[in-house]
Amino acid sequence: MKYFVVTNEHGSAWNESRSLMEQEGWAEHAAFMNKLVEEDFIVLGGPLGDGSRTLLVINTDTESTIRTRLAADPWTRMGLLRIGKIEPWDILLGNTS
Repeated sequence: MKYFVVTNEHGSAWNESRSLMEQEGWAEHAAFMNKLVEEDFIVLGGPLGDGSRTLLVINTDTESTIRTRLAADPWTRMGLLRIGKIEPWDILLGNTS
């Protein structure tokens, strides 16, 4: 398996006065992300630190696949999230089976 680590950042439409689950389109975003988990595309994910960034561990062979799949996220289309960084990750410790 090949893994990538993706950090997403708040986009220009993010409303700083609202919590994560109070953002516009939360239900649609959550359903989309849960589907990617069910498909084993996303292995792990969640907010980092103060919540301004999100970390995703993704199981795929190419960066272009990540960009294509995440572009379909309602929050990406709405400008609430944007990809900050995509990096390949070689896991040396733990169970990856």
